[in-house]
Amino acid sequence: MQSENIPRISCVKRILAWFRSLDFTPMYLLIAMVDRWLTLHLQIGGSFIGSTYYNTYTLQAMAWRSGAMHLPYDYPALELAIHQGKYFVSFPPVPSLILYPLTFLFGMNTPDNLLVKLYTLIACLAIYFALRKAEYSKFSAGLFAYFFCFASSMLPMTLNGAVWYHAQVLAFMLMILSIACLAREHITLSLLFYALSVGCRPFDAVYGLPIFCVLLARFIRSRTPLKSAMRQLLPGVIAGLCVATGLAVYNYARFGNPLEFGHNHLPEFSFQGGIQFSLAHVANNLKTFLWGAPLSAGPGGVRFAEFGYSFLIACPMLPLMLVWAIVDLIKKHMHWEKAAVIFAFILHLFLLLLHRTFGGYQLGARYTVDLIPYAFLYLMLSPEKKKLHPAEGALLLIIFLFTCWGVTQVHI
Repeated sequence: MQSENIPRISCVKRILAWFRSLDFTPMYLLIAMVDRWLTLHLQIGGSFIGSTYYNTYTLQAMAWRSGAMHLPYDYPALELAIHQGKYFVSFPPVPSLILYPLTFLFGMNTPDNLLVKLYTLIACLAIYFALRKAEYSKFSAGLFAYFFCFASSMLPMTLNGAVWYHAQVLAFMLMILSIACLAREHITLSLLFYALSVGCRPFDAVYGLPIFCVLLARFIRSRTPLKSAMRQLLPGVIAGLCVATGLAVYNYARFGNPLEFGHNHLPEFSFQGGIQFSLAHVANNLKTFLWGAPLSAGPGGVRFAEFGYSFLIACPMLPLMLVWAIVDLIKKHMHWEKAAVIFAFILHLFLLLLHRTFGGYQLGARYTVDLIPYAFLYLMLSPEKKKLHPAEGALLLIIFLFTCWGVTQVHI
């Protein structure tokens, strides 16, 4: 009788061992993210999955369906470009490529708010699996992944699929996927995702510098022959050039300039005297987005800044990256790929500071969300780190809770 039970006990043990080997962290991340989204929607309102009033990309997709590149008439709230008496979307078109097939299912009521949440979830899981591949514990990888997405000014953007938020969150996801693929040595996919990200946020082109440096260093260290390196790069380069060509042709067809996405044809910049990018804007932007306080006291009590505050508070992954770089310099762990990441980050930030509004009405520093993937790339280039330091976790938790409070005070 006892001998008959031995196979059953062994089978149960194998099942229990298999169950313990499963990684439930992605499910926990999903639950935590949905819980946070539901809680914030209950506090500020708005649909969890529905369409947005600021549905520029859906309007563009509907125009494509009718065979036009311009919109039928003006939508004053949507920052449309005016060229030769026609109204055009003044943002790069990649998000409309995703919305185009959805218009056949939903018409004008595309699930914009759900899409930005799906982008965020995909980015979060990509970060988690990349860090697990880099031998981070489930706990450290899970917290890093969650805070990369939620402990920043990106959190309010995941609640509303408005045109400005949609492009940024999609670009964030694409750059995260590009870096994750780069870490896995999937070069073609990495370069394709990078090119598509530029089709959402043109200044993301700066990421090309550290990506190139990482690839070059990898080929040099592995002593890859030039012909083999070119063979590995060629498909991705062709894919990226196809995306760039498509964007350039679309720009030329609309505005007669392959580099013009439409912003220079906004009324404020085309005939109202405003200058979109200028060194004159840098000092004022630094005052707000480097030194600006998030809170101010007034007759009505303490209020959140409604037009931005320091990115050092709004996006804590960025100052953490700078701390990591300083520590690497002290410990002599700095190498030229990491240096390229820091240089590209500074250059990208400077280009953003040239913009007149730096995002306008916002919680925190919305434009610097574009820079958060640099911190992820730096982390992937730091195999010696392997875990989230308790001080880092505490800082990110505090900023996360602070941002959740801010969302209830400043939102569209």
